[in-house]
Amino acid sequence: MEGKLGFPVPHFMVFLQFQQSMQMGRLSELLDIRLYNNSLTNAVPYQLSNLKKVRHVDLSSNYLEAPNYKKFTPLPSVTYLSLFLNSLVSEFPPFILNCRNLTYIDLSRNSLTGPIPDSLATNLPSLQYLNLSNNLFSGPIPKSLSNLSRLQDLRIGYNNFTGGIPTEIGSISNLRVLELQNNSLGGQVPASIGQLKMLEHINLSNASLNSTIPLELGLCSNLNFLDFSNNVLQGGLPGAALSGLKKMSQFGISNASLTGEIPWDAITTWTDLESLQLQVNSLTGSISSEIGRLSNLTYLFLFTNQLSGTIPKETGKLTNLLKLDLSTNSFTGPIPPTIGNLKKLILLNLFFNKLTGTLPVEIGDMVSMQTIDINTNQLNGQLPVSLADLMNLQYLSVFTNNFSGSIPRDLGQNTMLTYVGFSNNGFTGELPPGICNGFSLNHITLDGNNFSGPLPDCLKNCSNLTRARLEGNQFTGDISEAFGVHPHLLYLDLSRNQFTGKLSSNWGKYESLTYLHVDGNKISGNIPPELGNLNNLQDLSLASNDLTGPIPAKLADLGLLFKLNLSNNRLSGEIPLQIGKMSQLQLLDLSGNSLHGSIPIELGNLDKLRSLDMSDDGLSGSIPVQLGNLASLQSLLDLSHNSLSGPIPSNLVKLRFLEKLNISHNDLSGGIPSDFSSMSSLTSIDFSYNKLTGPIPSVNIVQNASFIGNPGLCGNATGLSLCESDMPGHKSHKNHKKIIIAVLVPIISIIVLATIIVAIILGFRNPKQKDEETRGRFDEIPKSLIWDKEGRFTFNDIVNATDNFNEECCIGKGGFGSVYKAELQTGQVVAVKRLHISDSGDIPGSNRKSFENEIRALTEIRHRNIVKLHGFCSKDGNMYLVYEYLERGSLGKVLHGDGEIQNFDWASRLQAIFDYEELSNFMNPKLAYTMKVTEKCDVYGFGVVALEVMMGKHPGELISSLSLTQDDLLLKDVLDQRLAAPTDPTHCHECDLNPDFLGGRSVPMV
Repeated sequence: MEGKLGFPVPHFMVFLQFQQSMQMGRLSELLDIRLYNNSLTNAVPYQLSNLKKVRHVDLSSNYLEAPNYKKFTPLPSVTYLSLFLNSLVSEFPPFILNCRNLTYIDLSRNSLTGPIPDSLATNLPSLQYLNLSNNLFSGPIPKSLSNLSRLQDLRIGYNNFTGGIPTEIGSISNLRVLELQNNSLGGQVPASIGQLKMLEHINLSNASLNSTIPLELGLCSNLNFLDFSNNVLQGGLPGAALSGLKKMSQFGISNASLTGEIPWDAITTWTDLESLQLQVNSLTGSISSEIGRLSNLTYLFLFTNQLSGTIPKETGKLTNLLKLDLSTNSFTGPIPPTIGNLKKLILLNLFFNKLTGTLPVEIGDMVSMQTIDINTNQLNGQLPVSLADLMNLQYLSVFTNNFSGSIPRDLGQNTMLTYVGFSNNGFTGELPPGICNGFSLNHITLDGNNFSGPLPDCLKNCSNLTRARLEGNQFTGDISEAFGVHPHLLYLDLSRNQFTGKLSSNWGKYESLTYLHVDGNKISGNIPPELGNLNNLQDLSLASNDLTGPIPAKLADLGLLFKLNLSNNRLSGEIPLQIGKMSQLQLLDLSGNSLHGSIPIELGNLDKLRSLDMSDDGLSGSIPVQLGNLASLQSLLDLSHNSLSGPIPSNLVKLRFLEKLNISHNDLSGGIPSDFSSMSSLTSIDFSYNKLTGPIPSVNIVQNASFIGNPGLCGNATGLSLCESDMPGHKSHKNHKKIIIAVLVPIISIIVLATIIVAIILGFRNPKQKDEETRGRFDEIPKSLIWDKEGRFTFNDIVNATDNFNEECCIGKGGFGSVYKAELQTGQVVAVKRLHISDSGDIPGSNRKSFENEIRALTEIRHRNIVKLHGFCSKDGNMYLVYEYLERGSLGKVLHGDGEIQNFDWASRLQAIFDYEELSNFMNPKLAYTMKVTEKCDVYGFGVVALEVMMGKHPGELISSLSLTQDDLLLKDVLDQRLAAPTDPTHCHECDLNPDFLGGRSVPMV
């Protein structure tokens, strides 16, 4: 037709592409409008309502939008209305409810919202077809739909309906098609479904149902399509009900929590059955041998259940079968040879079972086969040569079995193989030379076998290759010649083979590569900087080869890399600072190389790092404090077997997720930060063979760790001595002190308060009386009291510690008094010398004053050869000198006792005399008795002491006899006879003496 549609056209059919216009409304005689599948836009023209005689309106598959429905008037004659697949966004179009003769409505695949109007069933009693699927309708399914007595086809799937399936739906007696799938209906499948005697097609999949399969379903004898998949259907398949569905063609209840056995007695009577899909349930039992009766079956999906038994040989009778999937069950026994009869089969999935035996040679007869997946079974033997006859084969997966021997040599010739998976078997020999002759191969996995020889040349031409796993074999050859240009390659693993040669710079052209592993080979040479061009690389491992040279700084350009393993090579040079820019890095392993220099502080920027291993390198310098910023570090921090020095950074305790820490075999010094005890995540730690000192942290994992090789450490761990704070009694002393403080504080407070009150009262008493009492109290305190500035105890503490100078605490007596050992409550031990004086009050005041000044001077002296004097006290006819306690006693004790004499050899004695000579001041102990200080008291009896040291006894008798009887006296005759005579100094190695031992000193003569 040509020209304008401006005149009446009886029974005219419009088939041309037509843009809406004002002139459409002038076609008053138009009966049929078919403008489907054009590119009409804008709103649905309201001028359509002028076409009072139009019966058929099809505007589907366009881009029409919702109009202003208020401008529409009823279309009294229209019976067919399709606005399918447009851009309508509104509620249910109200003008439709006034088209009372409608029998067919299709509003599917729009964006209509809101509920289905209740008036629809009242206003459109003649409706036979209603399709509202693929919209956004919501609310419950109206019960009033049961009034549509002529309705045969109800499709309202893919919406947001809720509220369950109304039982009234069973009243739509003429219903043949019921589609409610992909809603959120919930509830039960109503038993009233059984009233739909004419029902042929029902789809309730993905409807959130929680129900059993009603027995009344068996009354729907005309049913040929059923899909209840993706619901929760309690119980099993009701065999009695299913036996009545003789016309069933497609039956699917997958992923529906079904249990029990498959009622094969009922199902095998469905001779028209084409598709049986019961996958992803918990069905048990076996496959009946009666399955051979289902000769029209094209799809048999029973995967992911708990089926067992053998695959019946009658499966070979299903000659129309296109797809057979029995994977992920517990089938046993062999694959029946009769499977070769399935000439039309294009997919065979038997993976994840317990099948045994060999792959039958008859499999080569399945000429239509495209996919064979039999991975993860217990199949054995060699692959049949007939596999190479499957000219349409695209996908072959046999990994994780017990196959052996070589791959059929002709496999891949003249085929379109895209996937081959041979991993984890016992295959040997070389790969077929034409495995990639079709140039379609994109996935090859050969790992975990014993393949050998070079890679076939055809692999270089596999330009579509995306994934290649060849690790764990015995492949040989030059790795630089093994591959060509593969622009789509994503994953390449050649590790743990026998490849040699050097890494090719051409690998930098694999622009799509995300994973590259070539570790565990015999590759030499340098790391090509071109690898830094692999912008999509995420995992790189070149470990355990013979690579040399520096680590290319260019690798730092790999911005997406999260694993970098270059360990166990012979790499040299310093660690590039640029590695600190690799912000996505999670694992960094540079261990076992010949690197040198310090650890870059820039590594502290790798805030996503979870594992860091730089052990067994040649690194030096200190551990950067910035490593404490690696907040994500979790599995490992290993810096062992280097030459690191300096302290352990306290910042490392910030690694609160760290599980394993090893900094052993370095030159680290200083203490272990005590805050390590707060690192509760640690499961392994090693500080051994360093120069660490001080206590170890008090936490269980640390105490059980290795600390050997650190003589300066102490603590409660194997091989270490206890720290002073860990010795028995120390903690009790501390606790005792706390208890004393807790008791004393309130007592002292009360005493102070009472003292203040008494002082106030006494302030008003007679002054004379106060003077007399004051004098009385003064006589009760020690007449003299001198204490060093560091004194942390009182005279009363000493009295308590010695039980008022009990004989049990006395450790020695002399002509001037006794010596007592006092162990104070603080844990400090002092020696108290009590000098007996009949009446200290009789001592002249000048002598006392001079003596006390000298005592004050001695409390200030600090010298390694002078025993520390803590203080002096005079009381009740006694004078007390308080010294530092010496565990091994005095010089006299060593000389005159037998226990220590063998350890006090000649070298030690000489050293003692020299040290004694260096004293600038030495006070005669008799001064304490005479209380007379002279200008000569600083020099006393050096010769006497020196002789006593050499003789081992007091020299008084010798001094007297020298002037009376003997003219000459040999030195050897007066030396201590308890020791062997000293040898010549030049040969006295055990004394570490030499001719210069005296160092120019003058030895005073007696």
